[in-house]
Amino acid sequence: MTIKQVSVFAENRSGGILDVIQALGSAQVDIRALSVADTQGFGILRLIVDNVDRAKAVLTENGTIFSITDVVGVKVPDCPGGLAQVLTLMADHEINVEYLYAFVSVSGSSAYVVLRVQDNDEAIRILTEGGIELVTEDEIQAL
Repeated sequence: MTIKQVSVFAENRSGGILDVIQALGSAQVDIRALSVADTQGFGILRLIVDNVDRAKAVLTENGTIFSITDVVGVKVPDCPGGLAQVLTLMADHEINVEYLYAFVSVSGSSAYVVLRVQDNDEAIRILTEGGIELVTEDEIQAL
């Protein structure tokens, strides 16, 4: 079970990310998680949103370059060492975590983390067998 991540390529200039955020906000797309990585010429804005289809439509309409990627969302115990449990499972099974970022949660007992891994299906199997609860698209929409 994966979730959809929207990756937007924004020009590395003042207001470049703002343009994307405003367009999504105007379309009533709610951002649940985000990460920004920059390079010399552009930034990559990675987003988990409540409505991927609406996000795709507004980004297309605005001529924004973007892609949709399947990632794994996990619920991590919100305590010291909670994330280490997840990363230990990945390392023990030699699954490379390409990147990760935190997820907004309204629950006081869990933090949410987005993982981009080499093999989503294998990561999901390992995490599930390891007792890690996954985040669903329905849960993202309900946040």
